[in-house]
Amino acid sequence: MHQANTSVQHPQLCTVTLLGNLVAKPDIRYRTNPVSAVTEIILATSTKWLDKKSNQYKEWTSYHPIKVEGDLVEQALLTADKGDIILVHGYLSNIKPSNTELQSHSAIVHANYIQKFKKGYTQTVNQIYCSGQIASTPQLIKTQNNKSLAQVNITINQRVYSIDKQCWQNILIEREMHVWGKQAEYMVDHALVGDSVMVEGKLSYLTSANKVQFIDAKTLHWLKS
Repeated sequence: MHQANTSVQHPQLCTVTLLGNLVAKPDIRYRTNPVSAVTEIILATSTKWLDKKSNQYKEWTSYHPIKVEGDLVEQALLTADKGDIILVHGYLSNIKPSNTELQSHSAIVHANYIQKFKKGYTQTVNQIYCSGQIASTPQLIKTQNNKSLAQVNITINQRVYSIDKQCWQNILIEREMHVWGKQAEYMVDHALVGDSVMVEGKLSYLTSANKVQFIDAKTLHWLKS
């Protein structure tokens, strides 16, 4: 496997937007030096699609582990309860959930904005926009439905503010990305390790026991380095 060039000069884009239902009441804790609230929540989002074989709509629910800290907790989550609608804007992180219910997840989303709404029905939102570099040779797979799927790793160099350490930090994230259809075939034929990419898609998790977080790309752009 080729190695990507990780000496990125400028921070890259990585934004995650989720709107869904709170799975359980938040367990809020407080840290010292400095005193700040922290919690991990689980947000459920759903995706519907038409199964052409059965001509029926099917639904898939994703459960996103999210870390919230500082003033955001007290502004939005002190009175939050199971079933509330939560809007989260954040970024990918390398942190593994500490919540025992989330230990199977490989990584957590770090919130930098959160808002609570009353219980009710709404269409959920699961969006990720990011830029990065291709870190592995794309591999083409044919699914059982004869669809083309390319699997490739990308690296994202983020600059984020740590509330815990009270300073700006550069965080290098690596995630597997899935690309479908003609985009997948074109990527396998033309993309090289080190190429820059811009991705619009959704945040997903493998269905295996270890729920590895990956990016399911909807629209992909890449620029030759």
